[in-house]
Formats: sequence, C-alpha cells, structure tokens
Amino acid sequence: MNESDQTEEAARAEAARLLFAGRIEFLKSAPALKFLPDPDLPEIAFAGRSNVGKSSLLNALTGRRAIARTSVTPGRTQELNFFEVGEPTRLRLVDMPGYGFAKAPPKVVEQWRRLVRDYLRGRVVLKRTLLLIDSRHGVKPVDAEMMQMLDEAAVGYRLVLTKADKIKASELADVTARTEAEARKRTAAYPGVIVTSSETKLGIDTLREAVLEDSGLYA
Repeated sequence: MNESDQTEEAARAEAARLLFAGRIEFLKSAPALKFLPDPDLPEIAFAGRSNVGKSSLLNALTGRRAIARTSVTPGRTQELNFFEVGEPTRLRLVDMPGYGFAKAPPKVVEQWRRLVRDYLRGRVVLKRTLLLIDSRHGVKPVDAEMMQMLDEAAVGYRLVLTKADKIKASELADVTARTEAEARKRTAAYPGVIVTSSETKLGIDTLREAVLEDSGLYA
C-alpha cells in the first residue's frame, strides 16, 4: 500500500470512528410495513439466525452497552427495529427479526417471512444487508434460505462471521474459507467475509468502515 492509499485508509477509518462516536438512538419498532419511517435516509440492515449474536454485535459496533437488547431467548426480536446514527441523522441501522427459531408457531414464522420479504423487496433506501453467520457453525441451511431470499430480492449483502473468539484459529480459518466460497456462489453477495467478535472487538473497525462505505456516506 503506497502513501496515498494509506492516507485514504486512515481518513476512512477516522470518518467511521467519528460517525459511531456521535449520536446513536433508538427510533422505533415496526411490526408491519405501514409503521416504517419515511424512506429519506440510507439504511443498513442486520440479519441473522436467532442467537447468532446480532444484538451484541450491534452494541459493539455502536460502542454502546445496550443500544440493542441482548437475550438468551432465541427469536425475541420479531419486529424491524430502527436506530438513528449521527446528529443530524445521517443513516439508520435496522435490526431485523432473527430467523431459524424452531419452536415458533407456524403463524409467527409466516409473519416473519412476510415482513422481511416485503421490507427487502420494497425498501428503496436499503443500501446493504449484513448477514451474520455464527463462526462456530458456519453457513447452516436456514442461512442459505436467507441468502436465497436476498438473492431473489436483489439486495446486496455482506457475510459477517460472529463469535470468532469462541473457536480455535485453525477452525476459524477453515470456516472463513468455506463462508467465502459460499458467498462466491451467490448473485447478490459481496465478495469477502468480515470476521468479528463482540467480546474482543475483532473486526469491529472494519465493520464500521463497511457500513460507512455501503451507506454512501464516504465515496
């Protein structure tokens, strides 16, 4: 990397740091499309299997202890939760309902599918979806189903490995390679995988820069 590239990378990193060091507040929950906020700001959505560590990652990303609720009960979030970033607000983060909850009634599962599918297909301000994958398990069938939904909706997405601190380095390298291979098969997946840990903060700076770039706030 030459000096110019290093300067550019440093500027991007600082812009991302400043963005998430500022105002971040919960805006609203939307159990149906009619409750969505006006589509006037870029949105970055977070999707993942129940108990993948989505709330913990959102807390780490925003540098807050409880911006998103954490729970040991899978499937707790059954609404689209919107968070405003910046003063004035520059973008929104969207915490999507977790999927793959085996014990949920069929009616709840169908309600989730309808809400998520309609949001993905119809939200013009949605710039990117970050699809979280538990590094201890890799891509599971329910994750592949979500990728298919994203592909069909033509929504660009990045794959983000969570809980990287919970497995050995050799295992992490293997699951990263397999996840990258899966991304290459998908029409709407962004190449490359971001490896993260909410506990050690591994990859959090990289994720912040990705959000900044994907939202169009740093061109």
